[in-house]
Amino acid sequence: MSTDDPTSSAGIAATTPTEARRPLTLRDVSEASGVSEMTVSRVLRNRGDVSAATRERVLAAAKKLGYVPNKIAGALASSRVNLVAVILPSLSNMVFPEVIDGISNVLEDTELQPVLGVTHYRPEQEEKVLYEMLSWRPSGVIIAGLERSEASKAMLRNAGIPVVEIMDVDGEPIDSVVGISHRRAGRVMAQAIIEAGYKRIGFLGTKMPLDHRAKKRLDGFVDALEAAGMKLADEEYYEGGSGFGKGREMTKAILERSPDLDFLYYSNDLIGAGGMLYCMENGIDIPGRVGMAGFNNIELLDGLPRQLATMDSCRREIGEAAARIIAERAGSPALAGGEHVVLMPKVTMGDTLQRQ
Repeated sequence: MSTDDPTSSAGIAATTPTEARRPLTLRDVSEASGVSEMTVSRVLRNRGDVSAATRERVLAAAKKLGYVPNKIAGALASSRVNLVAVILPSLSNMVFPEVIDGISNVLEDTELQPVLGVTHYRPEQEEKVLYEMLSWRPSGVIIAGLERSEASKAMLRNAGIPVVEIMDVDGEPIDSVVGISHRRAGRVMAQAIIEAGYKRIGFLGTKMPLDHRAKKRLDGFVDALEAAGMKLADEEYYEGGSGFGKGREMTKAILERSPDLDFLYYSNDLIGAGGMLYCMENGIDIPGRVGMAGFNNIELLDGLPRQLATMDSCRREIGEAAARIIAERAGSPALAGGEHVVLMPKVTMGDTLQRQ
């Protein structure tokens, strides 16, 4: 029996010290680029007569260091505003509003206010959003995911403020991290499916070059199948937003191609619900002929004729825990940081995953 218990809901928290970093200044960029602070200032403000070669050298040094100019006119470089930068990949995805709600619920009892930036899962957009938000010297940053460009890492490491990366703990955080292990989530779901007696399992989900968390769940899922001497029987991928229509389309395609599949594992609940409706409309017995499961435990689906098996991604709890870290450290700058909070989601069997 695996130690990964699908019904476990306990949280684990550990704290490790992190060395405090001072904010970067014009002098740092000046020393790195070999020009005067005045020249650096002219380049970064796009003013004055500066040669193209010097401009390029200054901008390259600033980017490498992760330097972000201070837009608070007349303020010292150490000044902060009572804003928390919250940077998410999407607002159309139904996952992230609950994260925002959790953050807001905690911060509303403080002087801090969240401000949102959206990256659309693009590293270059994340760099742009970070640059603009950090230039206003917020009191902290809450940012989704662990994978980002070297420029984004440099800006976060040298911002001199609390940084909490959220949603995922499978990786090396810059400062603090709050989330779930998506690899574990995939393994736990696979174990529940195997224990229910399913043998021919198909996966349906988004193409994943930029959706690192979905990729990690699939990796964990495949690892658990392989440990049981099994493998994915078929796979169906899509691009673009999730929805019932996309789930119907994908389910039709995979079942026509591989009619002997007896279980469908979806990367999220929305496409899973679309697949469930397709099967019900076409007289396919659920969960006898075909079982199915999704991910996220979206409340919107509670009104459907059957409850889709799923796993809670702890969205609200993640937002609340991240906001508490920012609020505590913003009020006590001497705190070391480096918090590592791991939440343990559980499987909800629903009506689409047989119990033996």
